[in-house]
Amino acid sequence: MDKNKLRMLNEINSAIIQFRGNYSAWCKAHGIGYNEMLVMYSIREKGYCMQKQICDQYLLPRQTINHVINALRAQGILREQASLAPGREKAFVLTERGESYMGPFLASMNAMEARAVLRMGPEKLAELTDLMEQYSQALRKAMEETRETGNGHGETLRF
Repeated sequence: MDKNKLRMLNEINSAIIQFRGNYSAWCKAHGIGYNEMLVMYSIREKGYCMQKQICDQYLLPRQTINHVINALRAQGILREQASLAPGREKAFVLTERGESYMGPFLASMNAMEARAVLRMGPEKLAELTDLMEQYSQALRKAMEETRETGNGHGETLRF
């Protein structure tokens, strides 16, 4: 790979790490864990969360999210809501205590993100989202091709 392409890939990866680092710093400033924030994010999006959906969306191990959900349940922040879950899956919603606990976090996060969108503009944000999705799909396809052909060293890769 030529140096220019390698530089661009390094810059993309660095930007992704910095992006996640900003959310991580926000979490630290608000006294919550990053994975707890991902659960909140899912609840903000749908009004409830399911362990499998969070794991699939954020590519996290089930054990990690299970630990977070169990801790939030033990604190009285989440409760199971069977009517929202298909099959054997479990859905969780905020309890009354959870709404008062997470309300300020979500309001702060919403305000922070709204200020960032104002700085960037919704058009650039939409373009960034589209480009990141395209790159993710291209990378996934390249990984599948690598898996099918091996890694060039006579080994088959597993992802």
